[in-house]
Amino acid sequence: MTKIIAITMLFICSFISAQNVKLTVSVSGLKSSTGAVKVGLYNSEGTFLKTVYKSLSSEIKNDKAVVTFENLPAGEYAISTYHDENNNGKLDKNMMGIPSEDYAASNNAKGFMGPPAYNDAKFVVNKDSKIEITL
Repeated sequence: MTKIIAITMLFICSFISAQNVKLTVSVSGLKSSTGAVKVGLYNSEGTFLKTVYKSLSSEIKNDKAVVTFENLPAGEYAISTYHDENNNGKLDKNMMGIPSEDYAASNNAKGFMGPPAYNDAKFVVNKDSKIEITL
């Protein structure tokens, strides 16, 4: 009986881990190598640009940055990223609320008179993947 339980548990664990994927995000088009690049991963339209599902930051090398999200459940996601030039941990904005640091979203989605829409930025990950975003 113990062997059956152990085999069943191993099967369940291997099945669960098989559904996890790795997502590598490459950000290019940075104007300088000062500061850091912040990358936010969102897993629903309702949380897009409000509540980050996972976030990573990266040093900039040769005006490029790369981050890798590990052990993600396969599914639909969107990304927002920005160049935190002064390394203060936030996207700086001017007096009118317009970002003063470069930013972008997955699929290089652009907003019109505001931020990009989730539907323009979303993508599906069902295996280890790499996406590129240009600021």
